[in-house]
Amino acid sequence: MATNSLSTAIMEAEDDAPAPAQLSNDTAVCIVSVKGLKENWQKWSNEHQEYQKQNPFSQDTRPSMVVPQKGQDDYGRPLQGSLTEQRGKDAHTHISNEVQELCEVIRNIGEHRNQDGDGSNSDGKVITVEFGKLFEHYVTISNKLVGILLRARKQRLVDFEGEMLWQGQDDHVVIALLQ
Repeated sequence: MATNSLSTAIMEAEDDAPAPAQLSNDTAVCIVSVKGLKENWQKWSNEHQEYQKQNPFSQDTRPSMVVPQKGQDDYGRPLQGSLTEQRGKDAHTHISNEVQELCEVIRNIGEHRNQDGDGSNSDGKVITVEFGKLFEHYVTISNKLVGILLRARKQRLVDFEGEMLWQGQDDHVVIALLQ
């Protein structure tokens, strides 16, 4: 009840307040900022209520709202033009750049070998490097080598045996650059 009377007093003070020119600078700033805070809060509240009407997980969802179903193009995707979509695109670009940098490092420190591995002179040359050597060289560039290697293997840019590589025990695993 005290809060309600306080907010009523503030609103009445804003309506009955003399023009800012008649007040000292400190008082004028205070009245303008309280009114501005109230307007900003109401604006945010209205925008949030509209957003919640579109949110399929909110209790405020409109019953007529069409919720994306599995298999649709926009299922599991952020709204187009949203900050979430932009952050996802930026992250994808960053990781792609790290994968390309990893491939370049493998090209620079790797050895050229025949693809069949028997020493014959076939045209299928592949650049390979042992995980231990790559780890020692790459640790000065990034601390996420294994994650980037897994991403590069998923994109079919590199190949190696095993599901995961561990420093020390997998130092002799050969990583082959496929492209």
